[in-house]
Amino acid sequence: MLNALIIDDEMPAREVLRELLQATGEIEVLGECANAIDALGAIYRLRPDVVFLDIQMPRISGLELVGMIEAEVLPHVVFVTAFDEFALQAFDEQAIDYLLKPVDPARLTRTVARLRQMRSAPAAARVLASATTPLRQIPCIGHNRVFLLPVDEVEYLCSETTGVRVVGVRQSGVTELALKIIESRTAFFRCHRQYLVNPDHISELVFAETGTCEIHTRSGKRLPVSRRHLRDVKDFLSLP
Repeated sequence: MLNALIIDDEMPAREVLRELLQATGEIEVLGECANAIDALGAIYRLRPDVVFLDIQMPRISGLELVGMIEAEVLPHVVFVTAFDEFALQAFDEQAIDYLLKPVDPARLTRTVARLRQMRSAPAAARVLASATTPLRQIPCIGHNRVFLLPVDEVEYLCSETTGVRVVGVRQSGVTELALKIIESRTAFFRCHRQYLVNPDHISELVFAETGTCEIHTRSGKRLPVSRRHLRDVKDFLSLP
C-alpha cells in the first residue's frame, strides 16, 4: 500500500481524486492540502510515498513547490493539471507521471502501476534532483500567521535551532525551507555556514584590525563573514 497526499486548491477536484485513489485499493490517502504552504509542512510531517500535485495554484505553483523540498524528503510526484501544455515541463522536473483533469480511472491505474514499480527503485532515483524552478517567494511563519516574503525583499537568512530565520526589509519570519534549497534556487550566497545574504542588499564589507569581516546591509544589519567563506565573498563582489 502506498501513502499519498493530495494537493489541489479546488475541493471538488480533491474529493474526486481521493475517491479514485481509494478505488484502486493500492493507495491510502494520508491527507489533503489546498495550497503549497500547507503542503510543504505536511510533506515534512507525514512523509508520503507520493504526492498528487496540482500545477496551477494561487501564489505558489506546484512546480515551485517541488523546488522547495529537500531531495532526501521529496516523495514521488504525480502532477495533475487541466492543461496538457504543462506535461512537458512536468517531465522536465522528472515527475513520475502527470494526469489530465478530469482524471480518467484507466489512466490512473497505469500511473499506480508505475508507482508500484518505482517504489522498489533506489532512493536516488525517487527524487527530483534536477528541479530548477527558481524561488520567487519564501513561505514564512510569523506571529499567528503564514505569509509569503518576496525573494527581492529578503536581506538575509540565518539557520537557527528553531528553523531558518528569514529577515526582510519590512518583515521577518521562520521558514521550513533548508538553506541549501534557498541557496540553489536564488542568487543569495553563503557568507557563513549559518548565513545566506542577498547581494542586492549589501551596503559594504567591513574589515576589523583583528582580521574578522562583516557584511553591512543597506538597512544597517550586520552579518558575520567566516574565514572559510571570505574568499568566496570577495570573489562574488569582485574584490581583490
